[in-house]
Amino acid sequence: MIKTLSPEDARSLLERCRIGRLGCITGNEPYVVPISYLFEDDSVYGHTMPGLKVDALRANPRACVQVDEIRDGYHWRSAIGFGGYEEIKDPEERERLLTKLLERFPQLTPAESISANSGLFAPPIVFRIRLERMTGLAED
Repeated sequence: MIKTLSPEDARSLLERCRIGRLGCITGNEPYVVPISYLFEDDSVYGHTMPGLKVDALRANPRACVQVDEIRDGYHWRSAIGFGGYEEIKDPEERERLLTKLLERFPQLTPAESISANSGLFAPPIVFRIRLERMTGLAED
């Protein structure tokens, strides 16, 4: 039987997961991409390079992040958080968040290290989705 998760259970799932799907609107169409993220203070933090996702979020900062844990078709949990996109501009905060993201995902190679040496690439954009509402469903 499918049940609704409490906001606390939805938050807990967002805290546990490492990969989610970021949803936004580009023009008149939904756009969903997988992201690796850090969850802190009811916000999802990530980093990315300039592109369609950033263009869409700058034009319309409303976004959502969906995560799930699936054991099989009858045992799963899914949560979604809704909020607003913000780019982190403060250099110290950017560095702190990039460090935490790289500690959580050591396999990631930040483009910033490439750009510092070559000048060919823009530094990564560090962003936050400040969640205003979290909800979810589960079937056990």
